[in-house]
Amino acid sequence: MNGTPRGDEADLLLHGGRIRTFDAQGSVVDALAVRAGRIVATGRDALRLRAAQTLDLDGRTAIPGVNDAHLHAAWLGARWPHLFFSETPPHEQPSGRLVHTQEERRDALRRAWRLLAELGITSYTEPGIGPGEDEGETGCFGTAMMDAYLELHRAGSQTARVTLLRLFGELDGTADLAAFERGIRTPKPDTDLRWLAVTGVKIFADGIPPMSTAWVSAPYPDGTTGALLPRGADGALHAYRRMISLALECGEQVAVHATGDRSIEEFLRVLEDRPASGSAPHYVVHADLASAEQIARMRAVGAGFAVQPLIAEHTRAWAGAQLGPARAAAAWPLHEMIASGTLTTITSDAPIATPDWRVGLDASLALLDRDDAGTREQLLRRVTVDPARQDGADSWKGTLEVGKVADVAVLDEDPAEPGRAIAAIGISRTIVDGRTVFAADR
Repeated sequence: MNGTPRGDEADLLLHGGRIRTFDAQGSVVDALAVRAGRIVATGRDALRLRAAQTLDLDGRTAIPGVNDAHLHAAWLGARWPHLFFSETPPHEQPSGRLVHTQEERRDALRRAWRLLAELGITSYTEPGIGPGEDEGETGCFGTAMMDAYLELHRAGSQTARVTLLRLFGELDGTADLAAFERGIRTPKPDTDLRWLAVTGVKIFADGIPPMSTAWVSAPYPDGTTGALLPRGADGALHAYRRMISLALECGEQVAVHATGDRSIEEFLRVLEDRPASGSAPHYVVHADLASAEQIARMRAVGAGFAVQPLIAEHTRAWAGAQLGPARAAAAWPLHEMIASGTLTTITSDAPIATPDWRVGLDASLALLDRDDAGTREQLLRRVTVDPARQDGADSWKGTLEVGKVADVAVLDEDPAEPGRAIAAIGISRTIVDGRTVFAADR
């Protein structure tokens, strides 16, 4: 025997609880078997297998591992436990360069991965690492941080799967078209796509409504309409459109930070003028002021949204002062996104807000102003199933179905049952690729 399990054996058997697979039928099973990091059987079929290790859920609920589709892990690890939306006063917030050496960069990633494991997060998107930030203030987003990712990846040190977007401009700032074109044509690093997939590029289109920097159609109270951030010899709008087109020509996934309706509109127009390309869907990050018509058009072109209801909760009053009551009431249209069937992921944008997805889902329930089992399941799919679609990886992760990777979060209670705050539900265990990376009782 060479140690490889036989067809009637499993490495791990989970049983004795409720296992929400989040497959197309919403199946709930009572057992799940894993072999070589993959789910090989569920329900009665799983219970028939001999397992080297068994895990009694003892009435707990298992769901697919959570996938935060917009989380700055390097920055989070360097700042932790300080978040921008927190009780930490401004004068105690970390500032300036947060990491100086390669070991500090690797430590920041390891620290983030430990935290994410404690939260049941098994995958995330790192939205913007690259040469555009080589001179950046924090040191968390430049080429050196990409190198730290690659070093830990090649050493097999990851405890979370990473989708990474390259950045050829400043984080939350300008990007030069010529520099962007040089960057987008450079080759991507060679990686195991199941663990570190460099799928595309991040483009910053505009700012945010609370600061009157989102590019909007209707003016703010001071008469301004915000502006585009990209720069080029032929103007900002040409640079913005050309960046998107270049990325599409190169087969890249395009993620655009766009909060204003005008910046979303121009992204849509480019997508509508070009055939679909790339292995993962394009999407808008934030989309605070997306209209119902734009949401429908995004669905029609196969694109989506990565939204942050918790940030909406923190900034609604602030933004309302700039938008007025009517526009503020229509902002953050999560209900329309979900009802339309448009690809929508609920994300944290940590360390802006907490990476705790449970808090984010409670904010989502508040934004939708309802709490029932169906709504909860819809929201849970936005942190599991839809992020896998956004990653272009839904054929092998995102649900607990036979053939997919065994990425599992075990919760003390069922988060799909209404009546209790999701944030109050404990996380018992996190399993990635069939291996426990966090256990509350250890």
